[in-house]
Amino acid sequence: MFNPTRDQSREFLFDLWAKHQAKAPLTPLESMALAIVIEHPEYHAVLEDRESHLDRDWKPEGGETNPFLHLMMHVAIEEQASIDHPPGIRAAIEALARRRGSLHEALHEVMECLAEAIWQAQRHGAGFDNAAYLACLARKQGRATAPDP
Repeated sequence: MFNPTRDQSREFLFDLWAKHQAKAPLTPLESMALAIVIEHPEYHAVLEDRESHLDRDWKPEGGETNPFLHLMMHVAIEEQASIDHPPGIRAAIEALARRRGSLHEALHEVMECLAEAIWQAQRHGAGFDNAAYLACLARKQGRATAPDP
């Protein structure tokens, strides 16, 4: 995907929801993102109130989940799986889904690993570490190492 700003990501989701409500045609990316939004009815009211939520901050220390971050991480993971990049991500997601009995639950575990890898890259001013990301997924599957690509 592109590298959107916080506001661009939020606008994308607000516009997507408005298009869905209006039954307007969607791009392939929008269709994929809409499927994710539909799986999260707890965020629909947020997407219907642009004015109240465009600039709102959600504080994790207060137990809040940022709905925009959550949805866009799902989009990022979906894109990774669709092109199998990093190599092995698709197989790791499928294995987690089988182990958990739920693709959605597996994706939330992938999200934890993605968030950790992003945080580490930002913390150390380094690039994204695909190997560490896949190793995290392997640990969640109960394996010691990541699968061979």
